[in-house]
Amino acid sequence: EVQLVESGGGLVQAGGSLRLSCAASGFTFDDYAIGWFRQAPGKEREGVSCISSSDGSTYYADSVKGRFTISSDNAKNTVYLQMNSLKPEDTAVYYCAVGLDTIGSGNCPAYEYDYWGQGTQVTVSS
Repeated sequence: EVQLVESGGGLVQAGGSLRLSCAASGFTFDDYAIGWFRQAPGKEREGVSCISSSDGSTYYADSVKGRFTISSDNAKNTVYLQMNSLKPEDTAVYYCAVGLDTIGSGNCPAYEYDYWGQGTQVTVSS
């Protein structure tokens, strides 16, 4: 059974930083990607950043490039999202997910991801 557990969310002032963690288990397939997605109230879920299991290639949404960094620790089966220079518009529930690796195509669409964590709230105050 695939399990994803996010942690690290919280309340931070604009300009601050947070690091999200996604502990993953139960994988039995190759060539997957792990992604971070977010959903703000009244908005669609959007891909924030994804990382490939096969070659470590990454994807970032334009809105977070230069501020967020995704990384993985294979020994711990954990993926991290370091978020710096946070803005109020980054406020959302952040989810990690496992799915088809399409990073080589330059995207990270939520519909390609089949397994999801429960989400962690990130709130950035102005």
